[in-house]
This record gives sequence, C-alpha cells and structure tokens, in this order.
Amino acid sequence: MKNKMKKLIKNIVIIVLFAVGFSGCDDYLDVNKPSDAVEIEDTPMQGLMGPVMLNTVYANYYAELTFGNYTQYFGSYGSGAAGEAYNSDTWNNIYTKILPNIKQIRNKASEINAVHYEAIAKILEAINMGFAVDNWDNVPYSQTGKPFEYPFPEFDSGKQVYSQVISLLNEAISDLEGEDPAADLPAAKIGSEDLIYNGDKGKWLRAAYTFKARYQLHMMKNGGVSASDVLATIANGFTSNADNFELYFPEGKINPYYSTNILSRNTSNFYRAPNDQLISMMNGTTYPFESGIIAIDPRLPAIFENEGAIGDPWRGFMNGGSGESSDGEPANTFYKDGGYHTSESAPLILITYAEAMFIKAEAAFLVNGGTTASVGSTSEAYGAYMMGISANMSQIDVDDDDGSDYMADAAVDVSEAELMLNHIMKEKYIANIHNTETFNDMRRYDFSNEVFKGLELRLEEDSEGDYVGEWFRRVNYPLSEENANEENVLANKQLPIVDVWWAK
Repeated sequence: MKNKMKKLIKNIVIIVLFAVGFSGCDDYLDVNKPSDAVEIEDTPMQGLMGPVMLNTVYANYYAELTFGNYTQYFGSYGSGAAGEAYNSDTWNNIYTKILPNIKQIRNKASEINAVHYEAIAKILEAINMGFAVDNWDNVPYSQTGKPFEYPFPEFDSGKQVYSQVISLLNEAISDLEGEDPAADLPAAKIGSEDLIYNGDKGKWLRAAYTFKARYQLHMMKNGGVSASDVLATIANGFTSNADNFELYFPEGKINPYYSTNILSRNTSNFYRAPNDQLISMMNGTTYPFESGIIAIDPRLPAIFENEGAIGDPWRGFMNGGSGESSDGEPANTFYKDGGYHTSESAPLILITYAEAMFIKAEAAFLVNGGTTASVGSTSEAYGAYMMGISANMSQIDVDDDDGSDYMADAAVDVSEAELMLNHIMKEKYIANIHNTETFNDMRRYDFSNEVFKGLELRLEEDSEGDYVGEWFRRVNYPLSEENANEENVLANKQLPIVDVWWAK
C-alpha cells in the first residue's frame, strides 16, 4: 500500500504542476512555492486540490515544531525549550495557500453541482479553520477572501469559528452519505489529485466523523458537547489503519523530520532529540514493566536509537536542560536513521485509527463517570484502549510477538477494573508522536500530571525569558499580520499563557 501511494504521488507531480502552472518550478513538493502562480480562477479544481492537501499537512508540521517542544516530545539541539512562538508559516499556509484555493474549489464544484468534490473541500476547510483556532483562538474567517470589501478583516471569536467547523463537517458528512448529481461528469471525479485517499469517498466520510470527534473533545468543557456526543460520532469514524490521514513522500523527496533530525545532526547542524518525558514513558521508568519479559516499549527502538554503552538504559533529554536525563546521567537517545518517523519517505500524519480508538476510550471512560483520578471503567472503554495500542503497534510495524508481550504486561493490560485516564492518555501520547493534537490534549486537562504521569515544566534555572513557571497555552499572532492588520490583531491579542476559548 505504501509503495502504491508513493508511486501515485510521484505520478501526479507532473499532472498537478501542469494544471497549476508553476512558473520555473519543477518540484511540486517544494511547499515554499505558491499553488496559485497563475490566476487560480482559470485553474481546474483538480489542479487546486493537491496543493490544498499538501499545505494542510505542512501547516500542522510547521506548528508541531513549536507544539512538540511544549509537549516535551523533543528539544532543539537535544534539550532546548521553546519560548513564546508565532507559527507564522502555519498562518501563511492557511491564509495564503489554503483558504483561497478552497474557495475556488468550492465555487467550481458548486457550478457543476459536484457535491462530493465540494464535501472534501469542506472537510479540508474545517480542518484548517479548527486548527487556526487551536493556534491563535480568535482569527479572521467570515471576512477573509474579500480584500476589496474587507481590506482589514475583523476576527471572529474562536467559539464562532468552531461552530462553523462543526457545521462544515456535518454538511460534508451529509453530502458524502447522499447521492452526487454530478457523479457521471469527469470534472466532478476526484482521483489522482487526492494525495490522501486517492478518491476514496468512504475514507473521506470516515475522516469527517473522526475529525468531528476530535473537535468535539475540545468542546466538552465550554462548547456544550458531552462525552456521549463524542462517542456517538466516533462510532462512524476510522475502522483500520488504512483510514489514516497521512501524506507519503515519493522517491527522491525527503521527509522534513529526516532532513532536520538525521541529516542535519550528521553534519553538526540544528537537530532535535527526544525528551525525557517521552522516553521515560517508554523505557519502564514512569510505568515500570511487571512481567519480566520486556524491559522497554518495543516502539522505542522502532523510532529511536540508544547511542550509549551496551546495556545502558534509554535516556531522553530534559526539556530546557543542558544534555542530562532525569537520572542525572547524560542523555543518549536520538532519532533513528530509518526509524518510522525519520526515514526519508516517512509519512506526515494528521490523524490515525489509533487516535480514533483513544478518542473512543476516553469518551467511554468519561461517559461511565470517570474522572482524572477515578479507577475502573467499562469493557467498551478498555477494548478501545487496547485496540488503540494494537493499531499503533501495527502502524509502525512492530514485531507481532514484541507487541503482544508489551500488551500482555500488567503495566499495560491493567484490566477494566483498574483502568485509569492516565493509562489512556499515556498510550495516546506515545501513539501521537509528532502530532499537534497532543498540545490540545494537555491544554484540555490543564497540563495535569495525574493525566500525563510525570509531566513537569521545562527546566528554567538559566532562563532569562518571560513566563517562568508557566505553561505556554497558545501562540502569538504573526508579526506580519500585526503589521498588516494592526487594529484587529491588537484587539484580539492575548498573552501566550492564556488558554484558547475551549480550554478556559
């Protein structure tokens, strides 16, 4: 399947380049090239869809370079802790490369009544606008795309935008579940330009439900959504790893995590290395294994490598430290050349079947009256928890026997009667490495070390920055936007330690 997807993307490079008309550009996967180098009004909607999907995935990748540090997945040069951030590349992707193209796709699809094609555009619009709120809270939306009418667009509240996100997903679900009046028109068919699902509308439908459940989780505190609502939605979501929303890289194109964390480190340039919070969850420190059969999570050597002496324990870097691990010894764990996330052709991932199962597990746990400290739940919650682990093991191609031994250990196979929320969130944290959703999970639970066992603030002994002793909870508006739309930016600007609306 992976080879098929790589060949597919390689083949559509030429197709999309021709359709979009890049001037002097021979590399479709160069995300710094604009997707509308010609008048996008004159571009077929098929020529716009590929760039929208690509830039959607990259908008999340750019943000994860900040969020992954906040959630202590990794540190710059091994241990560097990020301060306040702007995520300007994510903003630029959403507002200059994605929304204008989505507008054109939807207009063109509407003209020929291509209901299913427009439904996919609605899903992508919802993903990007929901993500914009997750970054900045209040953002321009209702007045965007109308530069002559609204040269200085006002910001809609994050809550208003989220309401539109759910509406878009509901519309897309209804559209995809219904008939497509333009189904027989060649111009209405989505196929090779679909970098994610190659035109499989069933997978897009399940993706819409899964993204909706993700956003509903965010809204449980302040958005009038219940755990039962989430559970009902995710029941229609992903059904296997084949549904994973991910972008594979064709031959000759390099995954950016490989470029930064493998190639750059090999040439003594900027790199990132895994943090102690993550490695301690996987090496038996935070959750000691009990069977005597396994000593580490088998996903650990599938993703990272231990460069210490033979027999040394796996040690991650303390976030904000100077190269030490939590036991005071030098850290020794780095990204693996050829690891699941850091091979040349590794995919960039937005949402997976494993995450869907952890969403189901958490929702079922809460429906049963579960709290951050309660013990015990239902077979539905426990089954989804174990299925999420199994799905992630399979996703990254862990040996079946090693995966089974891990899942059979009493530290993991805790039983329905002993299941706690921290078990579910621990496994979701591990499965969602390099996923911006982890920052949302931590904000939802106020960075609780009951829910994320062992979680501690970055080290700050030598910090001269602001907000010492505080968790970062949002990013700042880009300076370019402040310069261009100063009055509206200043009216909505908040400190980076203030929660976005759904987490307050």
